[in-house]
Amino acid sequence: MEIEVRNLRLRTGITLPCLVQDDAAAKPVLLLHAWGESRGSFDRLIPLLTGFRIYAPDLRGQGEADKPEDGYSLAEQAEDAAAILDALDVPRAFVVGSSSGGYVAQQLAVTHPGQVAALVLVGSPLSLRGRTPFADDVDALTDPLDEGWVRDSLSWFPLLHDVPPWFIEDRVRDGLRMPAHAWKAILNGLITATPPTEKGTIEAPTLILWGAQDNLLPRSDQETLAIRIPGAVLTVYPDVAHLVLWECPERVAGDATAFLTSCA
Repeated sequence: MEIEVRNLRLRTGITLPCLVQDDAAAKPVLLLHAWGESRGSFDRLIPLLTGFRIYAPDLRGQGEADKPEDGYSLAEQAEDAAAILDALDVPRAFVVGSSSGGYVAQQLAVTHPGQVAALVLVGSPLSLRGRTPFADDVDALTDPLDEGWVRDSLSWFPLLHDVPPWFIEDRVRDGLRMPAHAWKAILNGLITATPPTEKGTIEAPTLILWGAQDNLLPRSDQETLAIRIPGAVLTVYPDVAHLVLWECPERVAGDATAFLTSCA
């Protein structure tokens, strides 16, 4: 098994690390993490995605990526994703997006359809337009971030299944790595954007994985998202909340693998 971390200099002007794993001849899968996280949020999923060439970057403003003052609109985040594939010399890939990473994936599929072979949207929104319940908390952030605030922020999304303590601690470290301006700018880029499926059509085969106990994304939105993406498949996990990737990586891996294999 080949595993390496490459430092990529993107045409969009930033440098970021990208985990690269497994056979170069295998079908490529690009993993896009959620706001406030890093490629480490896929640590429990990657070992289960066998048979694929995995690319897992830290995205702008997060993890070990550059953290510039600007470049955080949804359109710019999607341009970074397209630039990551270009820097890796991967012309076309399957794309798996977790939470807001799935919003970026949708934008990528609209603006760069030739680069997206198929989508797996894991607890991802139809729309984030408007203020979220926690926007005021984020607006008040200053540097250095308080560890207690980062820990408390995890409670915005209740967990119905046990998640390993080490994984939670890694996500706290992710949050503390981010400066206040990145927290604010990424969220602002998400909530001010026109939803991708209102601006264009996603032609890529798409699997939508959603937890029925999600306190942020209503079922009606997921059903609308499935309608807007021709041929999309919506799979509902009855006993899972918003953080689908955290709660049931085994289920995500199984469903994603079966779907992407059928698209190959």
